[in-house]
Amino acid sequence: MSRKTRRFAGAAVAGACGLALAAPALAAPAPAASPSAAATAATVASSATPAKAATAKPGAAKAASPRNVDVQILSFNDLHGNLEPPTGSSGRIQVGPTSTETADAGGVEYLATHLKQARAGHRNTVTVAAGDMVGASPLLSAAFHDEPTVDSLNSLGLDITAVGNHEFDEGYKELQRLQKGGCIDDGDGANNQNSCPDGAFEGADFQYLAANVVEKSTGKTILPSYAIKNFGNGVRIGFIGMTLKDTANIVTASGVAGLEFKDEVQTANKLVPVLKAKGVNAIVVLIHQGGTPPSGTPYYYTCQGGGQLDATSPIIPIAQKLSPAIDMVVSGHTHQPYVCNIPDPSGRDRLVTSASSFGRLYTETNLKYDTQRNDIARTSVQGSNMVVTRVVPKDAAQTELINRFKALVTPIASRVLGQITTDIVRAQNAAGESPLGDMIADAQLADDSTVKDGKVPVVAFMNPGGVRADLVYNSQKYPGENPGDVTFEEAFTVQPFNNYLVSMDLTGQEIYDVLNQQVTGANAASNKILAVSDGFTYSWTKTGTPGVVDGSVAIDGVPVDKTATYRISTNNFLSDGGDGFAAFQGGDDKFFGGLDIDAFADYLEANSPYSPQPLDRITLVP
Repeated sequence: MSRKTRRFAGAAVAGACGLALAAPALAAPAPAASPSAAATAATVASSATPAKAATAKPGAAKAASPRNVDVQILSFNDLHGNLEPPTGSSGRIQVGPTSTETADAGGVEYLATHLKQARAGHRNTVTVAAGDMVGASPLLSAAFHDEPTVDSLNSLGLDITAVGNHEFDEGYKELQRLQKGGCIDDGDGANNQNSCPDGAFEGADFQYLAANVVEKSTGKTILPSYAIKNFGNGVRIGFIGMTLKDTANIVTASGVAGLEFKDEVQTANKLVPVLKAKGVNAIVVLIHQGGTPPSGTPYYYTCQGGGQLDATSPIIPIAQKLSPAIDMVVSGHTHQPYVCNIPDPSGRDRLVTSASSFGRLYTETNLKYDTQRNDIARTSVQGSNMVVTRVVPKDAAQTELINRFKALVTPIASRVLGQITTDIVRAQNAAGESPLGDMIADAQLADDSTVKDGKVPVVAFMNPGGVRADLVYNSQKYPGENPGDVTFEEAFTVQPFNNYLVSMDLTGQEIYDVLNQQVTGANAASNKILAVSDGFTYSWTKTGTPGVVDGSVAIDGVPVDKTATYRISTNNFLSDGGDGFAAFQGGDDKFFGGLDIDAFADYLEANSPYSPQPLDRITLVP
């Protein structure tokens, strides 16, 4: 379908208005069966369907079809804007039973080729995704607000994707822009980002779905809730797309202000009768929530032979409660590989898949569509995870896209900020402290953009999930770059979210509360130990009642007084209570400073050459 001709029939609204894609062979969407906001829909035509199929008499294509029609579903998840092949451990996938059996994988040039080869010979094929196509992206995409990734996904033939939490990194209005197109007036490269660097941006040809994301003020979904793929031969499959209900807790609050993230099971189950009223009995859920298989899992993990996902996997109770009318679940978020059957409420096996992350895998699912029942023959559904190897030819269109944006980003990416004397890693020690976490916290404390009315922060806190890569000593990429040089691209890879720094007043008790929330509540099962700046020290324990040792918290050796007030600095994600740190929300006199990546870049320039500091800020006691 042409990007020039694809346009929306209207805004994301509820009821009969819906959303439609104007494209050849596209039938107009039927009136919504329900006035609910959840009925917001999109209709997607098959590129394999001849144009005349749209004008055939009702039932004609179905009558000419065999009882069982072969259908192929290709799926992937959590691409995160990785256009080029991911490097290091992120660019490999385990392909055998042992951890040493790995293969290089990923890169959209190879993914596009693999998908084209997989589609060959399949008349009825659709390509879908389960969210986080963009966000936390490498600079090649992030420098242009992820417009290159949308263009890449258009080129490789993505049809439909659910939204993920990272689609909200720059706010839901920006997500809607990625769908519809248009440029941002961002100062032509201000803050190292540049929308539409070489012309217009026409948006996504594929359809974003957000069934469980509604505006509180209107109750309407921000994007369609479902899409119906019409293959034109009596085969119609409905896709419901949604993100995890906890998205608001793991993204910046300003990006989702005014939104409500509804329960995944309730949302999907309410849409089943809506789709059935349209004559669509075959239903697939695309959900940005997932599970975790056993450690060391190879890409082909299938839950067979007694295997199973970890019992704490969030996808398990969701899959167990989704309506039996739903035939398959494509999941994501956890970056794990699995193709498993999880019984539905009626006890029937139902396929649940996930294709790891960064475009290293895709899932091929083949099934039979029963044209008499207008439904998927559940026992026919067979899925396999496939490695995106780098031994196939590169897709020429993807290569051209990458090369074009590499040229556009080079002036930003290649600027050397400073030097390091050795690798600065993000791996935490037993107490939860890391060399790179310390460095980032120190950079945030040193940034004077958070100083308000002479009030200078005395400690900075950084969430470990926001540290996305190591700083590597031997990482020369650009001409003239020497060992130890740190370029803006490398710094951005470490901190890719463009969060703002925020200073605020916290009482000593609130500081204790923050530290205790590292290992309690939402973080009890998987502790999130914050990086802290130089001069701030404390001890904590896992035994008995996990938490901070009372009286151990100190600033420059002086114990923190629980009744006193201290000026602290953090990022806007934590300031809004992200990652389960609600105590930050109670901070007073909040003041927004500059971007975290700018603070990091300035610190590197001011402290070059930089060497890792001793890990003596956090102590774990028996």
